[in-house]
Amino acid sequence: MSNERLEKQIEFCREIDKEKFIKRQTYLTDGIHKENDAEHAWHMAIMTVLLSEYANENIDILKTVTMLLIHDIVEIDAGDTYAYDSEAVKTQREREVKAAERIFGILPQDQAEKFRNLWEEFEQGETPEAKFAHTMDNFQPVMLNSATDGKAWAEHKVLLRQILGRNKNTAYGSQVLWDYSRDNFIMPNVEKGRIENR
Repeated sequence: MSNERLEKQIEFCREIDKEKFIKRQTYLTDGIHKENDAEHAWHMAIMTVLLSEYANENIDILKTVTMLLIHDIVEIDAGDTYAYDSEAVKTQREREVKAAERIFGILPQDQAEKFRNLWEEFEQGETPEAKFAHTMDNFQPVMLNSATDGKAWAEHKVLLRQILGRNKNTAYGSQVLWDYSRDNFIMPNVEKGRIENR
């Protein structure tokens, strides 16, 4: 019996360990350390299990969790693109597609296609699962930014209109979570001057 399939799966498992080295701009709740991509994915996966009852539509939780666990794997090659870096955003799609082809291509063909299609589904943001995954991808960093008294927002001089623009689709996955995020995380930081409103 050939172990070729298993060898490819193990190679992929080793490769995605590199996601732990991709630093994000979001601080952890201690306000000192910044989270990495793997921590971000893990946090959103658990949050999805807990908060899926607030999704606007019924969702397949396992599919949504899997989507969130793989959606930033491409950053192993493409790097993290800070949401408010307008120049980096211009080349993000091109860099990430190239990365998706290489990284998911490590897997056996059936799993490579499954993961690549799931990644594209997230990118398109049209299915109930993708909409809720995007809600989580926006809700989680806003929650952490608020927990650190808006530290990253203040450091990067992020404007309210930028945050609202970044979150323009958050309500598509969960109106309840968007309302909570706006009222409890974002606007209090505007009032404290951690987010500039100009």
